[in-house]
Amino acid sequence: MSWTPYYKGTGVAPSSAEPPRLPPPPPWRTPTSDRKKKAGKSPATTYRPVPGLVDAVNAALHLRRPLLLTGRAGSGKSTVIQQVAAELDLGNVLHWHITSRSTLADALYRYDALGRIHAHNLRTLDNGEQHSPGGADDDIGEFVQLGQLGTALLPSLRPRGLLIDEIDKSDLDLPSDLLDVLERGGFEIPELARHRNPAIEVRTADKGGKHTVENGWVQCTEFPVIVLTSNGERDFPAPFLRRCVRFEMPPLSEEALTDIVTAHLGEVDDTTTALVQEFLKKLNGGEYVAIDQLLSAVYLLRGDRVPDLDQHSALQEMLLRGLGRA
Repeated sequence: MSWTPYYKGTGVAPSSAEPPRLPPPPPWRTPTSDRKKKAGKSPATTYRPVPGLVDAVNAALHLRRPLLLTGRAGSGKSTVIQQVAAELDLGNVLHWHITSRSTLADALYRYDALGRIHAHNLRTLDNGEQHSPGGADDDIGEFVQLGQLGTALLPSLRPRGLLIDEIDKSDLDLPSDLLDVLERGGFEIPELARHRNPAIEVRTADKGGKHTVENGWVQCTEFPVIVLTSNGERDFPAPFLRRCVRFEMPPLSEEALTDIVTAHLGEVDDTTTALVQEFLKKLNGGEYVAIDQLLSAVYLLRGDRVPDLDQHSALQEMLLRGLGRA
């Protein structure tokens, strides 16, 4: 593949009857459903664990404890659970991305009270009769959806994989709030516990997924396999840390980076080696750069795809620009 300027900045459509077909995307930018069909191109098969990580994962599996991974952004922490789930046949990984507004309640379940009242009012208008919420015709399950953590705690023959991403971005109380749920492996949905029907079908975080909740209580039969990631931007309370298996991602080496690039894109060439070295130089110099930036640069610039040296240098600087800058 050579460098092709599909966009020319003229705003004029091509004169040919057939518009130009864009090139195929990089393997890691293929839509998930298509990526699964291509053997060897999923994150699970291209990920290369750093020394010591395999033992840390197995320790967490044996102890049924969450694995807390700490390291720089872009070091591959969030991909670990994908590989674990693929090897252990745990199904699709549930992903809870943490922000400063994240709460434990939202991760467990969401109850749309306003939607339920609105549906009740519509039924009353349609039927011309008064019905009270909670009556025989009231399906509260339509308005309850389990969150990522709540879905991971559903009873099942095999545990679910759950990624709790960037836990250090959370409110100060969230790690402590997690302790009781992670210890018991269960939680109550008060709205269902008070309902007249003991068994209510609710929606889950899986696409099209549903599950019947008995007496308002969700209880796992297998503790989920949980990986929490942290960029090391804050400290966590000791009771929370005591309940995790902790692993610090080591600094990346040229050999490790080359292995990652090879897993995604095949054999390396001189351009690839130069890009890896430039990436490592930025990384060791304190710049905030991620591995997917390196992969993008190698994919676009390796070989003689961009023969113009000035253009090559400009693209390299753009693709490997530190993430701390706008």
